[in-house]
Amino acid sequence: MDHAEQLGRSLRQIFRAVLRGHRVHPEWAEPVNRVLRVTEGHDELEWNGDSWRLGFVAREEGLEWLLAAIARSGAELVAEGTTEKLKQCSNPNCRILFYDDSRTQRRRWCSMALCGNRHKVAAYARRIHAKTEGKVRAHHA
Repeated sequence: MDHAEQLGRSLRQIFRAVLRGHRVHPEWAEPVNRVLRVTEGHDELEWNGDSWRLGFVAREEGLEWLLAAIARSGAELVAEGTTEKLKQCSNPNCRILFYDDSRTQRRRWCSMALCGNRHKVAAYARRIHAKTEGKVRAHHA
């Protein structure tokens, strides 16, 4: 299994434990830390026009940099305790976790275009089917 798969599995395991209020085991963090060790770089303060943020500047750009950025973001969520915006998609068949930065904090789907739309289409089909069944029963009665 490559570093990207291990990182994804580890972050999902950590985030699911956090969502359920369970303890995060130290060995779960090892794939995250392994990726963080790959890319040398440093943090810098960055001004985005409204506020300062801490950004990571890598020595090189490439897949290692991307994985390190993902690992760092996940590690920051856990270390800073800002996981209250972390959510599991409401689609029971979806494994995606997401960060809810919506204004109302009531986002349910990883993506409205994917899981949200599928839910709405399925609900509509159930309503149409129920109406059709009701008409058939009334007609045969």
